[in-house]
Amino acid sequence: MTESELIRRGMDAGLIEFDDDRDPKRITYRQQGKTRNYTNPEEKVQAETYVKLVLDYHYPPELIRLFVPVTIGSKTAEADIVVYKDEAHTSPYCVVECKKQYVSEGEFSQAVNQAFSYTVAEGATYVWTTSGLKDVYYQVDSGRPRKQIPVSDIPRSGVSDLPKYRFVKGGVGKHGERFSEIRAISEAELTRRFQQAHDALWGGGELNPSNAFDELDKLIFCKLWDERNTHEAGTPYQFQIFTESNEEKTNKTLKQRIDALYEEGRKKEPEMFREGIRLSPAKLRTVVTYLQEVSLSETDLDSKGKAFETFMGSFFRGDFGQYFTPRPIVRFIVGVLPITNNSLVLDTSCGSGGFLLHALDKVRHQADTYYERGSAKHYRYWHDFAEKNLFGIEVNEQIARVAKMNMMIHDDGHTNVVREDGLRPVDDKKDGAGHTIEGIVSKTGNRHFKFDRFDFIITNPPFGSVVRQTEQAYLHQYNFAWKGIHWLDLHGKERTQRANQNTEILFIEQCHNYLKEGGYLAIVIPDGILTNSSLQYVRDGIEEKFRIVAVVSMPQTAFQPTGAGVKSSVMFLKKHKRTTTEGIISHKTGLQERIKRENDYGAQYRAIDDEGKTHIRELRGFDNAAGLEGRELTNSEPYKEWKKTVNAEYRSKLDALRANLTERYLEQKQQELDDYPIFMAIAEDIGYDATGRATGNNELDCIGKELEEFIKSVEASEA
Repeated sequence: MTESELIRRGMDAGLIEFDDDRDPKRITYRQQGKTRNYTNPEEKVQAETYVKLVLDYHYPPELIRLFVPVTIGSKTAEADIVVYKDEAHTSPYCVVECKKQYVSEGEFSQAVNQAFSYTVAEGATYVWTTSGLKDVYYQVDSGRPRKQIPVSDIPRSGVSDLPKYRFVKGGVGKHGERFSEIRAISEAELTRRFQQAHDALWGGGELNPSNAFDELDKLIFCKLWDERNTHEAGTPYQFQIFTESNEEKTNKTLKQRIDALYEEGRKKEPEMFREGIRLSPAKLRTVVTYLQEVSLSETDLDSKGKAFETFMGSFFRGDFGQYFTPRPIVRFIVGVLPITNNSLVLDTSCGSGGFLLHALDKVRHQADTYYERGSAKHYRYWHDFAEKNLFGIEVNEQIARVAKMNMMIHDDGHTNVVREDGLRPVDDKKDGAGHTIEGIVSKTGNRHFKFDRFDFIITNPPFGSVVRQTEQAYLHQYNFAWKGIHWLDLHGKERTQRANQNTEILFIEQCHNYLKEGGYLAIVIPDGILTNSSLQYVRDGIEEKFRIVAVVSMPQTAFQPTGAGVKSSVMFLKKHKRTTTEGIISHKTGLQERIKRENDYGAQYRAIDDEGKTHIRELRGFDNAAGLEGRELTNSEPYKEWKKTVNAEYRSKLDALRANLTERYLEQKQQELDDYPIFMAIAEDIGYDATGRATGNNELDCIGKELEEFIKSVEASEA
C-alpha cells in the first residue's frame, strides 16, 4: 500500500507511525500515544486531517486532541479531533468530524449536524467536517440559539481573522498572507470527486442522472474557465466558497460568481451550452465543495483525461450505451493508422470523443520522441494538432457537449466538435421540391468541414437507425439511397429511390465524401454489410470507392457491455483516386456487357421466357380432365397450382442462367481488375467478456502490430 503524500509528510515529521511500513494496518498518533485500525476508511481521513492541522495550519500537536469524549445531555459521544486554544485543553477552538471518502450526501449532512452539536457542547468557535474529498467549514456564533455560518476555511494558527477565501493563485496573498493553492490530484481521486459530485446532484431525486450529468458538465466548464482566467499571483479563484455574513449570502454570492464565469465562457464558446445553470444556490455550493481545491489545469493530462472518461463511461453505460465504443477497440483502430501531428482527423459520429482523444494521445506520445515533455515545443507539437486538426460531428446535443468537455479536459480541440447530423450535406443544397437543405458549414459556421479534405476518418456510426426520405430531404443525394438496375435486368427500368436507408450504410458514403484521395477510413460496421446477399450493392460500391485494406472481425461480446449485441467488424478502407474509381466502374460495366454479348444473354433469356409462356398457353402437362375453358379454367385451383409450378420451373431456369453469368463475371472481374492483398483477422478475445470483466488477454494487441506493418507496406507500395 502506498501512503498519500500527506501521510508520508506526517511520518517524516514524527506525527504518526505504522506497525509495518510496507503494509500498514495499525497507525499510532505519537503525541496522543493512541494506536488505531488504519484499514478503517474513516481512520485514513482522520490521519490526513490531523497531519493537515499540524503541517498546513501550523497548530502545535500539543493543542490537538483526538477521540475526545463529549457529553451531550445524558449521552457521551466522541469527537474525532478537537483543537484547543491552550495546552491544558480547557478552551476548545475547533471541532473536526471525519467521514470516509465514499459517503453519501445525506450521511455527510448528518455528520455536519453531529459536528455542530459537539461544537456547541464543547463551546468551540469553529467546526470542520471532512470526507477527504469534501470539506465544509462553519463558524458557530455566540447567540442563542447558536447558528452555523458557512466560512471558506478555519483560521490558521496565530491568525485571528477569518479568511475571506481559501485558494489564491500561488498560495500567497498580495500582502503576504498565507492561503492555499489549488492542487493536482490523482486519476483515482478525481474520478471519485466527479462521481461524488454527480451523486450529490441526483441522489435526492431533484434531478435525474442525465440532467445531473449536464449540470456537472457546466460546472466543470466553469472550473476550467476560472483556472484559465486566474493569471496574477495573489488573485483569489472565483470557483470556491467565500466567507460571508450568513448562509444565504454565501450561497447567493457564490452563484453570482459562478454564473459570471459561465456567461463569460459562453460568450466565447456559444456552441458549448445553450442554457444557463439550473442548480439552486445550495446545490451549486455542494458541487463546488468537491472541486474547489482541485487544479484541473495542473493535474496530469493522462490522469484527468482518464478520470473523466472513466466517470463518463460508467454513466454512459447506464444511460447512453449506444454512444460508447470500448477503449480496446478505439485504441486498436487508432494505433494501427499512420496518424501524425500534420494529419487532419475526423469522426463523423463522434459520441463522447473517444476516437479523437486517442488520436490526440497518439500524437502526444509522438511528441515525446522529439521534445522534452513539458517543454514549449512539446506542448505546441500536440496542442496545435488538438486545436487545428481534430474534428468531430455528433447529432445528440448532450453528447456533443460531453465530447467538447472531454476535449477541454484534455487541453482543447473542443471548438472543432459540432452538434449536427453527420449525414447532412456540407454546403446548402436543394431538395426535390426546390427547398434549401441547410448544410453543416452554414449551420455551424465552422468552415473546416469540407468534402475531400480529411486524411483519416475514424468512426463507429450508429447501427440500425433508419433515415427516411419523408423525414430527411437530403437522402436522395446519396447513391446508396437509390435502387440500381441489375446488369442482367432486360426490362430497361430507371433506377428508383429507396424510401429509407440504414445510417451505417449512408455513413460509409458520407465518409468517402469527406476523405481526400488516399485518405483512410476506419469504421465499425455490422457484419450484415459483409455477408447479406441483399447488400451486395453496398459491397460493390465500397469496391469502387475504396481499396479494401483490412477487415478485422470483432467477437460477439464486443459491444455487449454497452448494451449492444450486434456482431461487428472493423473495416479499414483507403479512398481511391477519382480516376481509379471511374476506371473500375467503366471496366466492370464493359465486362458485364461483354459477358452478356458473348453468351447471347438476351436471346437465351427471351427463349426461356417464351418457352415458359408457351408451356402455359398450350397447357403442356396439365390434366384438364374436366374440359374447363376460359375463366372457369384459369380460376380453378388445379390450374393455379399447375401454373405456379410451371412459373417456378422457368424462373429457376432464368435464375440458373443469371447465376452462371454472374459466376463468370465474378471470375473474370477478379482476373481483370487490379489485384491486391487484404489483411483479414478474427479477434475472439479483446480483453473483456460479455459483462465487461477483464479476461487478461487481448488479441487486438497482436493483430494490431501485424496490421500496422501491413498498412506501412501499403503506403510504401503506393509511394
